Amino acid sequence: MTEEYWIISVPGKSTPRQTYDEVGTLDSLVALSDDLAKLDHYIEGVAKKLTQFFFHDILDDDRNRLAENLVLGPNGYDPIRYTTEFQWDHAKYPTKQSLKNLSDIIAKATTHIENELKLRSQSYNSVKQNLETFEKKQIGSLLTRNLNDIVKKEHFVLGSEYLKTLLVCVPKAMVNDWYGKYETLCAMIVPRTSEIVAQDQDYCLFNVTLFQKTEDTFRHKCRENKFTVRDFTFDEKAFTNERDKIRELETERQKLYANLVRWLKINFGESFSASMHIKVLRVFVESVLRYGLPVNFVAIIIHPTRKSTKRLRDVLDQLFGYLDQSDRSIYDEQIDIPGILALQQEYYPYVYFKLDLDYIDMNKK
Repeated sequence: MTEEYWIISVPGKSTPRQTYDEVGTLDSLVALSDDLAKLDHYIEGVAKKLTQFFFHDILDDDRNRLAENLVLGPNGYDPIRYTTEFQWDHAKYPTKQSLKNLSDIIAKATTHIENELKLRSQSYNSVKQNLETFEKKQIGSLLTRNLNDIVKKEHFVLGSEYLKTLLVCVPKAMVNDWYGKYETLCAMIVPRTSEIVAQDQDYCLFNVTLFQKTEDTFRHKCRENKFTVRDFTFDEKAFTNERDKIRELETERQKLYANLVRWLKINFGESFSASMHIKVLRVFVESVLRYGLPVNFVAIIIHPTRKSTKRLRDVLDQLFGYLDQSDRSIYDEQIDIPGILALQQEYYPYVYFKLDLDYIDMNKK
């Protein structure tokens, strides 16, 4: 079973009441048809941006949670049910408005959603990235991680005018080399001042005290011996400040997260609903262009199975092939027919649009 749906429109049999003035001139309909096709494509793109950000950045690729949140309106319909039970929203899109005005209302609302998405996603990702940067500094190898939560005041000689304590990262396989060499790497190293401050799977972190004026020479000799001097200045407040910053960022992230979930849920519904209303306008305009005035057509939604697709096409061609009096082969030449083939590669005797409603699978990585 596929989540592809079809919207088709065929001539009706009842006597219509619409007049030329209510619908518009042929030229205006042709122009509107092209605009609606582009707008339809744009709105679908915005809806996909919303779900992609929702899925990957907010829900961590959790398809079940995405399905729970991709709902529309107070009834909480999923996209499929909303589509198959679609009803025009007269309060939001009054049918007394012209077709052009209705499309402009929908376009304006969708542009606002897209702009808001950009601002909200940038704000959230900025906080998230800053938090991840701080958190990464608290983990990982002793060669790169933040040391404020590891070292203590007693590991250093502080307040001396001449002495300085450095931290050196030594591969575990070279610990004996360190003990045998560190006092002779250069002059003016204080003997027996090195001890293990911390260790992980690959490295041991040592402190060592020396006279400040020999620091550059000591660093050079350490590099020659594959010992790494960490750039570090002891600050008693640093650990507390970083911990407070992490808490602050996490609180901000959680607040933005909760607001984003609500906003994305609401505005996916808004954008999807806008997309369906635009498709209804397209069906109307294309049907008038295809079947002429007065307005008289019937539009339906079909959900074909994969196995039935070809047979269904054949049946529809048998029923409505008479509508196409032209040579069907000309459409294989990709001739541009305004109002009918705009942004659409497939041509049939009846009005046809394809709907892809599987917003869950389309967001797979």
